[in-house]
Amino acid sequence: MIARTSTTRRNFLAGGACLCCLPSARRASAAPGPFATAEIAEGIHIRRGLDEDATQENDDAIANIGFIIGRDAVLVTDPGGSLADGENLRATISHATNLPIKYVVMSHVHPDHIFGAGAFRRDDPIYVGHIRLAEALQQRGDYYSSALAKVLGPKSVGAPVAPTMEVRETAEIDLGDRIIEATAHPTAHTMTDLSLLDKKTGVLLPADLVFVGRVPSLDGSLQGWIKELAKLKRLGASRIVPGHGPVSVEWPAGAADIELYLTTLERETRQAIAKGIDIEAAISTVAQSERGKWKLFDDYNGRNVTEAYKELEWQ
Repeated sequence: MIARTSTTRRNFLAGGACLCCLPSARRASAAPGPFATAEIAEGIHIRRGLDEDATQENDDAIANIGFIIGRDAVLVTDPGGSLADGENLRATISHATNLPIKYVVMSHVHPDHIFGAGAFRRDDPIYVGHIRLAEALQQRGDYYSSALAKVLGPKSVGAPVAPTMEVRETAEIDLGDRIIEATAHPTAHTMTDLSLLDKKTGVLLPADLVFVGRVPSLDGSLQGWIKELAKLKRLGASRIVPGHGPVSVEWPAGAADIELYLTTLERETRQAIAKGIDIEAAISTVAQSERGKWKLFDDYNGRNVTEAYKELEWQ
């Protein structure tokens, strides 16, 4: 997620680039080493990401990331937003357990969730991702790396890592005494969304299929996202770990705000199209009732409207 000048944002909107993936320079980077996590259920440890865009100061440590400890092994649930963030996560895990890190799950293509993957190469883990993640990284990986390197520096960024285990529909990951079910979703937040369900505790980890407090960023399909959110609500999970926001929230009650935002975005975009309002005008009017409910609203709502408009225009 990226802080930009308004001119730069307009240029990226016109080019269709995703604003949730690029940085802006600020101050010195965060101190290295282990960081605090919350054990939100037995063996599930989550670091709360900052409600900011990526900066040199925060090392792109802006997503909720963490790890799940089983009897025999550890699963990393998103390795962080930069090599530095991933190294700090690895140090945190080593302080919590001596068990091997066997799986590193990469929930989707956006850098704030997966650019720390290189920090775990020495563990020789299985890198788990959506069936379309490798394709998306081929298309975007170099661009993301270059953009992050301009702010964090090449040594802090690291290179994108392709999955070695691709999930087409669902897959079970066995950590010993607990099974983690991975589900590859149709295009929603992105075209590469992967969620996890811990069958031992019933905790759902949908990554950026759910935002809480921080405005959602649309980089896939608005209609698809609404459909996938409805499916997640029917899974029976009692708690979830959103991709951004608190480390856990009650479920499905925690879906209320994002569901309202997405449905408002869809309804008001359709209304704008029906009235013949063009994209530029729609950006300043659609979903404005949601502004006070979301952090970084003005940074992302305009692009969300643009993406929604393009998707719905010919329906």
